[in-house]
Amino acid sequence: MIRLITDFDGPIIDVSERYYRVYQYCLQKIQRSDQQVKQLPKEEFWNLKRSCVPEKQIGIISGLDEVQAQEFSKMRRQTVHSEPYFQYDTLAPGAVDALLKIQQAGVDLVVMTMRRVRELDYAFQKFDLNRFFPENRCYCLSNHYVKTRDIDDKPLLMARAIEELPTVADTWMVGDTEADITAAKRHNIKVIAVECGIRDRAQLELYNPDIIAKDLMSSVDLVLGG
Repeated sequence: MIRLITDFDGPIIDVSERYYRVYQYCLQKIQRSDQQVKQLPKEEFWNLKRSCVPEKQIGIISGLDEVQAQEFSKMRRQTVHSEPYFQYDTLAPGAVDALLKIQQAGVDLVVMTMRRVRELDYAFQKFDLNRFFPENRCYCLSNHYVKTRDIDDKPLLMARAIEELPTVADTWMVGDTEADITAAKRHNIKVIAVECGIRDRAQLELYNPDIIAKDLMSSVDLVLGG
């Protein structure tokens, strides 16, 4: 039996529009009424995010001063995972087809995400994803979990999954961030990093995943082929 553990945001859900809307909102809230700012086009903004340019720097590039950029960064963190903005998430192209393909192949499919229970439930219902992930194959944060850093929190989720899930012959992890790669490597699980999420190839390469693939479907083909 093969097991595929997949991250949610990135491989399955495209969060770029949510992040961009929050960027627009925070920029508008922070700028002074008499101040000219430069709202970045979505593609430029997303490229900065994917190459790990700090929020504060994105604020400065957009025309905020040093103090404003600090406030912008703080507001962005407080807003990006708030309920009104989850409506802007969309399915990543080809993600549902990839999930169908791996499910039909009889692979044990697990989702592992830094979303809270209510945030994952919202997306499951909106996009009809419950059919792929029974409750005992969902690893996420409780609604009241106090987050530290994803790169610290995600390996803890992985440890819990390894302890609870039945043993299988072969396990793969698919994710789009350093947290996914770190969580897998710490527990000796093969990891495929996908380029369709919030990190670009150069950032992913820094953490030495086993494979870098285009998206979830490419990852599924690799797992089934390998």
